[in-house]
Amino acid sequence: MTNGLHTVANLDFFPQQSLHPSPLDWRDQFIYFLLVDRFDNNAPNLPPFDPAQGGQGRSPVQGHRFQGGNLKGIRRRLEYIRDLGCTTVWLSPVLKNRLDLADSYHGYGIQDFLEVDPRFGTLQDLQDLTSAAHELGMYVILDVVLNHAGDVWSYPDDKPYYFYQDQTFPFGDWREADAAPGYQDDDAVWPQELQTPDAFKRRGQIRNWNDQVEARDGDFLSLKELDLPRHAVLDTLIKVYKYWIATADLDGFRIDTVKHMEDSATAIFCNAMREYAQRVGKHNFFMFGEIVADDRTIQKYLGRNSRIEGTSERFPALDAALDFPLYFTLEEVIKGFAGPAFLRYRYEAFRSNYSDHGEAGRYFVTFVDNHDQMSRPYRRFMHNNPVPQQAVLAMAYLLTSQGIPCIYYGTEQGFDGGGPDDSYVRECMFGGEWGAFDSTGRHFFNPKHEIYRGISAIARLRVQQPALRYGRQYFREISGDGENFGHPIDGRCTLAYSRILDTEEVLIALNLDSQTRNDHITVDTELSAPGSMLQNLLDPGQQVQVMDTGGRAHVQLELPPYSYAILTATGM
Repeated sequence: MTNGLHTVANLDFFPQQSLHPSPLDWRDQFIYFLLVDRFDNNAPNLPPFDPAQGGQGRSPVQGHRFQGGNLKGIRRRLEYIRDLGCTTVWLSPVLKNRLDLADSYHGYGIQDFLEVDPRFGTLQDLQDLTSAAHELGMYVILDVVLNHAGDVWSYPDDKPYYFYQDQTFPFGDWREADAAPGYQDDDAVWPQELQTPDAFKRRGQIRNWNDQVEARDGDFLSLKELDLPRHAVLDTLIKVYKYWIATADLDGFRIDTVKHMEDSATAIFCNAMREYAQRVGKHNFFMFGEIVADDRTIQKYLGRNSRIEGTSERFPALDAALDFPLYFTLEEVIKGFAGPAFLRYRYEAFRSNYSDHGEAGRYFVTFVDNHDQMSRPYRRFMHNNPVPQQAVLAMAYLLTSQGIPCIYYGTEQGFDGGGPDDSYVRECMFGGEWGAFDSTGRHFFNPKHEIYRGISAIARLRVQQPALRYGRQYFREISGDGENFGHPIDGRCTLAYSRILDTEEVLIALNLDSQTRNDHITVDTELSAPGSMLQNLLDPGQQVQVMDTGGRAHVQLELPPYSYAILTATGM
């Protein structure tokens, strides 16, 4: 053995130094999500991408192989992320995958839950990254996996087995990269508490992803499903991730594949993490989950909604969930392919779903691009899209609507990947052999890019306006003539909504049309009184007067194609 961490029995859960305090409210944060292998490799003298040169050609094979991104590379790019306006970095999993597999660059197939993958760096590199982020006033969230381990063992004869009714299949053999007697560091799975067939469900690969039982109990492709209802298994994972909080001073977890786990296991894990974090000084440790589902399903995991099986006890589960209901619709709305009615209906439903609909934003991490692209395999928002302003509009919506906004790396540089598999939405920011725009060896850390600059301006404004982070949200009726008002039906419209906090109204207007629009937009009569002036916070020289028509307060706002305005009363 070459390291000393092979059992959770030897872990020290007491931090060796004071841990960085958590944010008071996670709605203050703007999250930057990156894949460690695809972000930056810390190499010197990387040349920038030049659009005039076009692509240099690349091999699709490289999209499925490690490209060399590492933790040191992320550390040196923290200022780039901060200057975009982001305050939190969400890392894809960094724990050790099978070193003999070239296609586990994503990190979700863990072989050793107690070690950093050496291809990404060392434990010290992770500690240095979190420390550097904290010094810049930023936070670090780690993507964690509970549902499964990597392909660390085989079924008999190393054949694929598939889920069939209630069948539990026999165990074959542990994967061994080293033929020496006993299990070496790269063999089987670590910690040793998981080195038993009973730690895994052994039900075979999922075939019917829509069957709830099969999706919960089957193997996620070749990854092996852990038996979380077994106390020893869940207890081991709880101890593993306590160790990572204490050792790396992490500020939150994104929990993978939540819908594929038992509700009670998720709740027990989250409660254990939350109580432990409070005990060591992280009083608002953040946990949000990947739940690819509708609002009704997502609500089961939020607050005290997860009942512990066999008891009447409920534990607080997730703090928030990735906002897939918004993701499934927002792109079509922003591009004018669908009317905005769904958005309005959904936010109106928050009033009955949550006791304080103004607080609903704390339960959702919102996004327009991610690394999986569940609803539209496989393409980014900008794929085949010649209008970069639409990417800014999409991020403007996230930054000014309810929720904790998150941007996926490369969106700010106009990444437009699309293709037959997920590698096309996982291109390298540092170029490598799998760079964006069919390039190799060219980096994309360009703070002058028009999308980067547009997002940065709105992010700075969000920091200055509490209503954009905490306020209630109301969609506004519009009118072309100032007399006949109604909610927009057509997709190519002025999408307008207000965020209201205390006595302040902030009006956001997005022109989703390719033509200039000059619409009248309803505002709150009490907070934006007729005769008062509203100022465009993005262009302080632009002011409009609030008018009154039959008791309705409204402003007329001229918006060029694909532009936006954020207004509030002058003198605030």
